[in-house]
Amino acid sequence: MRLNPTKCAFGVSSRQFLGHIVSRRGIEPNPEKVNALRNMAEPQSKKEIQVLTGLIAALSRFISRMTDRCKPFFDALKSKNGAI
Repeated sequence: MRLNPTKCAFGVSSRQFLGHIVSRRGIEPNPEKVNALRNMAEPQSKKEIQVLTGLIAALSRFISRMTDRCKPFFDALKSKNGAI
């Protein structure tokens, strides 16, 4: 493997990498993604539910029992009538 020195950061306490914060404590969620999820309005359409589940999937590593908690969203996406 070869490293590109212009893309490397040495001697930093934490760094954003692939949408996560990597530090001595380990891997943490990116606060910007968490705030985007918290500030999101209640979904009104199937497309908005898909956006919401996509944001949640990006943070699934940090959410315990994510599939159980998101089941209502998945059920709404499966419904054949257009209602949510």
